[in-house]
Amino acid sequence: MDKDLIIDVSPAEVSIALMENHRLIELNKQANGEKKYSVGDVYLGKVKKIIPSLNAAFVDIGDEKEAFVHYLDLGFNFKAFDSFVKQLRPGADYAGIYSGVRIDEILEKEGKIEQFLAPGQPIIVQIVKEPISTKGSRLTAEISIAGRNIVLLPFSDKVSVSQKISSKTEKKRLETLIYSILPKNYGVIIRTAAEGKKAAVLHSELLSLIKRWEDSWQKMASSKGVQLLFTETNRTTTILRDLLNDSFSNIYVNDESVCREVREYIGTISPEQEKIVHFYKGSEPIFDHFEVTRQIKGSFGKVVSIRQGAYLVIEHTEALHVIDVNSGIRTKQKDQEENSYDVNIAAADEIARQLRLRDMGGIVIVDFIDMDDNAHKSGLFKHMQELMANDRAKHTILPLTKFGLMQITRQRVRPVTEITTTEVCPTCGGTGKISSTLVFDETLERAIAFYVKEKAITKLILKVSPIMEAYLTKGLMSIRYRWQKKYRCSIKVLSDSDFTILQAEWFDSSLEPLSSSSL
Repeated sequence: MDKDLIIDVSPAEVSIALMENHRLIELNKQANGEKKYSVGDVYLGKVKKIIPSLNAAFVDIGDEKEAFVHYLDLGFNFKAFDSFVKQLRPGADYAGIYSGVRIDEILEKEGKIEQFLAPGQPIIVQIVKEPISTKGSRLTAEISIAGRNIVLLPFSDKVSVSQKISSKTEKKRLETLIYSILPKNYGVIIRTAAEGKKAAVLHSELLSLIKRWEDSWQKMASSKGVQLLFTETNRTTTILRDLLNDSFSNIYVNDESVCREVREYIGTISPEQEKIVHFYKGSEPIFDHFEVTRQIKGSFGKVVSIRQGAYLVIEHTEALHVIDVNSGIRTKQKDQEENSYDVNIAAADEIARQLRLRDMGGIVIVDFIDMDDNAHKSGLFKHMQELMANDRAKHTILPLTKFGLMQITRQRVRPVTEITTTEVCPTCGGTGKISSTLVFDETLERAIAFYVKEKAITKLILKVSPIMEAYLTKGLMSIRYRWQKKYRCSIKVLSDSDFTILQAEWFDSSLEPLSSSSL
């Protein structure tokens, strides 16, 4: 499978398209110069108010919309974080304070948030879900700092290994290795990408993650209000960190400085793949060259074509997303059951892509075409599970109900991506109204009268849209015939498929243009 990353850098934003076999799978946009509250950002916030009924609190992190943290999101090691923040003072021995904090005092699972937080209290928090609609960011006080191969967990002493690493020998090797180099009061989650990595690589990454955390201590100690402690790397390197593997074929960037940054970053995390980064020098826009723009226009509308006339209708509501599968005008070469199964399988492929492409989250209801065969229903369910296996977002898929509905829940950390693919109608100008054909007839007839009587031109050629050409020439006593008889002239009507419905141009017999008209 060819997997390409296309990065379009413009003054307003950076757009990142992930292509699999030249098919658009993911699209990310990051505005330049805009203050953004992104997943992974760590803040020193301030508690605004406690909501005992929700067992939660609103926290000020500098956004207009107050962020939200639930008691269960404080994490088992909240007491250690809280103790550390309260002891920090400018010029203090930060390393000594950190190593001296006890991490064995675990937060009670059934506790009340008002026992641990109070309005005005400083708190270290991390964004786990970006602001959506009227809601502020969702926060956690259990800080994690992600790297390519490992995730650092301050105030922890455990080492966990990704379940996707199947070899027990490799799991044991990695666990033993990390324990041997891990400083006090730090824990680690070993990611799948760490499989087979040497000790020097993991040790170097561990030190860089610890440095990011320790560099924030001075900010915590000297801050008198809300403070951004550190942020995730930019969206480009975050995607590379999470997605880059041996299956990546090429990375194309249309900006030299960003291309250099990407090449340097890949040189750090995967030196053998540095050669796949290319600077795009073409004159054509990079998204146009790789057909990303065309796929965006065809993939983000309300109606999405599948193949052979079948299509999806996608509706977004406040509570959920609804996807309706339609067979359309698809030729039915098999019996109804087989035809329905084929359309549903093709729809499942596109639905799995749309979920990733639009980053649709929450509850998704899919109305597949009804099938009677239980084997087909089971096969469709398993096929959807296989398709969604490559989706990084946490998700759950339920089997088809007796009404042919499939329920999917998918984690959403960013607002759903919506791109306007509509254009203003060139005929009505967006009003939804056009002049009646009677008015258009009068306009054309006035033009005939002018050319014949005032200009003495008796041989005219009229170019219009195919619809209008059929309207003017239909029948023996057509409108054109009546005009020719009334004004004693010759009128030849030509059609042009590029014309809007009420657009017209006049020519003399030698095809010299006379005037144009459009209502």
